[in-house]
Amino acid sequence: MGVLDGKAALVTGGSRGIGAAIVRRLAADGAVVTFTYASSEAAAAEVVTDVKASGGAAIAVHADQADLSAIDGLFDRAAAPTGTLDIFVCNAAEAMVKPIADVTADDYDQLFATNVKGPYFAIQRAGRVLPDGGRIIALSTLNTVMPGPGISLYAASKAALEQFVKVAAREYGPRAITVNTVSPGATDTDMFHDHNPPAIRDALVGITALGRMGEPAEVADVVAFLAGPDARWMTGQNLRATGGMLV
Repeated sequence: MGVLDGKAALVTGGSRGIGAAIVRRLAADGAVVTFTYASSEAAAAEVVTDVKASGGAAIAVHADQADLSAIDGLFDRAAAPTGTLDIFVCNAAEAMVKPIADVTADDYDQLFATNVKGPYFAIQRAGRVLPDGGRIIALSTLNTVMPGPGISLYAASKAALEQFVKVAAREYGPRAITVNTVSPGATDTDMFHDHNPPAIRDALVGITALGRMGEPAEVADVVAFLAGPDARWMTGQNLRATGGMLV
């Protein structure tokens, strides 16, 4: 018996990296997991296959988090297998490394549509459809408290998401819906490697207390805790899953 047996979860951006690890972990805990992917149908299919091979249930849906017109249908589809939706994990995001001097208005609009506007209205929808005792978990980043050159838009967009979570925790609290954030540090994902050269990676590992990069599954473990019954008294919190990069 899994701690999430009978529950339904929706994970945005679940085809690779941390998102895929979250899908696998929630399914292993017994949830029926619907997840979105924006580009790689093959990667999404691989996650579904892996979950089914392990005895779990996962459904992949092509969706762009920036497309607000798709939100209602996505939540309805995620609730269909069990008749309700219990857990929403807002994971999908876009990263950009560009100096402030070079950022364009289109850059700003594109990144904020995916990382800010889409999550805001998804959290709004989750608050409307989740039953009492539901769970909302958003993925942020340690960069909101350890910013660096070139990530002004990314850090700012995730900082906005963290504020949404805090307010939603207050507003949804009377219904026992918990709303929390998980902020990974340097994690071994394609997104991290695509935006950080080896010298930066080594420097970040050097300031991490545990002396290595994190694995996506280790971040997924923290998300699974917040999604489960043991986290019923935690809301409005930001759990920094960084291996001690910030202590």
